[in-house]
Amino acid sequence: MIKRMLASLGDPYTRFLSPSEFSRMARYDMTGIGINLREVPDENGVVKLKVLGLLLDGPAHVAGVRQGDEVLAVNGEDVRGKSAFEVSSLLQGPNETFVTIKVKHGNCGPIQSLEVQRQVVARTPVLYRLEQVDNGTTSVGYMRLKEFNALARKDLIIAMNRLQDMGATYLILDLRDNLGGLVQAGIEIAKVFLNKGETVIYTVGRDLQYQNTIVADTAPLFTTPIIVLVNNKTASASEIVASALHDNCRAVLVGERTFGKGLIQSVFELHDGSGVVVTVGKYVTPNHMDINGNGIEPDYHNLPAWSDVTQHLSQCNMNRQQPG
Repeated sequence: MIKRMLASLGDPYTRFLSPSEFSRMARYDMTGIGINLREVPDENGVVKLKVLGLLLDGPAHVAGVRQGDEVLAVNGEDVRGKSAFEVSSLLQGPNETFVTIKVKHGNCGPIQSLEVQRQVVARTPVLYRLEQVDNGTTSVGYMRLKEFNALARKDLIIAMNRLQDMGATYLILDLRDNLGGLVQAGIEIAKVFLNKGETVIYTVGRDLQYQNTIVADTAPLFTTPIIVLVNNKTASASEIVASALHDNCRAVLVGERTFGKGLIQSVFELHDGSGVVVTVGKYVTPNHMDINGNGIEPDYHNLPAWSDVTQHLSQCNMNRQQPG
């Protein structure tokens, strides 16, 4: 009945998940304790961090965390003023270790400190290697990102650091056949390459909370020229990363037009462990292109010479600096 009701909306991405399907989404848990945090403003405009997603029988649920709880502190550190991503990072740690979180149950319920044992479900989505090109005169770091899960950003940074230590002067990020995953992980990965203040993506939706401009908030960790490999199965979070790096003149895109899935979706758990995924908005690239249904056209269909890559990126930056 729920499936028929959702089908009447005409959106193939708004869908019902059975308990077994919903449980498989645990690999996208960024916290390691089975919760999804969201920044929610109260009636006075004060932003609070609320638990708006809870894995049934997951570590946090077993410890006593409930849907709608406000997170106040992690291991004794006050988290007021921190973003959901920052607090998710504080919650992360080695598998089967413990973290203490202070939560306020409901809007006016009791405050409680709970000890939660971490349970990391995700596996590393990153494969990498160093390759020699141009008769061994140039070292290129190749990285394949299979999906955007809870480990994607951390493991990609580790891979890039190791490749640069090994002498890589250029990087290839392979997003072919990457259908997406955790959109927030894609946004945070894009920020790693962008200058402070540069646009990652625009969000558009009926609700004001989905009408935002998401920008990089720190200096880039890496400034190496990049080729991003894409194909017709590069979708969702992959398209956010590809467009952010492309439109900000940080990378050239090589391959095929991408899939074209640029929707913002919220996931709601039902009382029996099943869930509903609902489309609530869409993503628009820094160059104001609607990803959904259109995809992103690459700069090249075949691998260009690295001299062409650097020239392309240089020209791109020059064009951005010209008025009008």
